Amino acid sequence: MAERDQPDAAHEPGTGVLAFFGRQLKLLRVAAGLERPEFGSMTGYSASTIAAFEQGRRIPPGKFIDQADELLRAGGVLKAGKDEVARAQYPAFFRDAARLEAEAVELCAYDTLLINGLLQTEEYTRALLTERRPLLDEATIEQRVAARQARQDIFNRWPAPLLSFVMEEHVVARGLGGRAVRRGQLEQLLLIGQKRNVELQIMPTDREDNAGVDGPFTVITRQNSDQIGYLEVQGRSTLVSDREESRALAARSGIIRAQALTPRESLAFIEKLLGEV
Repeated sequence: MAERDQPDAAHEPGTGVLAFFGRQLKLLRVAAGLERPEFGSMTGYSASTIAAFEQGRRIPPGKFIDQADELLRAGGVLKAGKDEVARAQYPAFFRDAARLEAEAVELCAYDTLLINGLLQTEEYTRALLTERRPLLDEATIEQRVAARQARQDIFNRWPAPLLSFVMEEHVVARGLGGRAVRRGQLEQLLLIGQKRNVELQIMPTDREDNAGVDGPFTVITRQNSDQIGYLEVQGRSTLVSDREESRALAARSGIIRAQALTPRESLAFIEKLLGEV
């Protein structure tokens, strides 16, 4: 899932959920008689970072929220908002997909434009967001980079979900961000592609048969065996929950995987590209 980061006023820094959480945090800190530098040293953050949390300009990580709740004796008030704060990391159109992604027992993605967000290096993501028009401010870029990196916890889950990624050849050939960024991204693909629960495949440009001509999509399978499709274009997304439609997407994904290079061939292809960078 690419998650292309369109703006969302209700959850941008300084507004909505983040601003409300920040006000609660400040009220509890003041009630506890703690100055920002003192509270910051107790939690391992600078006074300026605590100020950014309180002003809703930066999204506090879950670990900090748990810690603050205990230190400020909030009785679970701060922890109660942790899920909503975490969801605020993502653009509005991606939040439901992020939740489903975190619950997936199987995920099959086909990408035609960009490296999938679950596979992106920090540098690749930052280069991608820097190119976005209209321009994103630096705070939003860093927020989105951190959020995308957090999604990659899916590779550390157990039981390990089955993950399949097929991408068009030109996606890995593109030099987005320059030589160093591209090299780092290719190295990451090789590392992730060697995981036992991951199948990474390349669809060669010269393939005469390609069932993916309708564009990129993702199919997510949940614990109850429900399959949900995810489609995204220009900051607009669609979750496909209709059983027949999602089954058709799953079938198409299977055909695409059969048409692409095998995982072993794909890793050899990426290794060859890496040697040419």
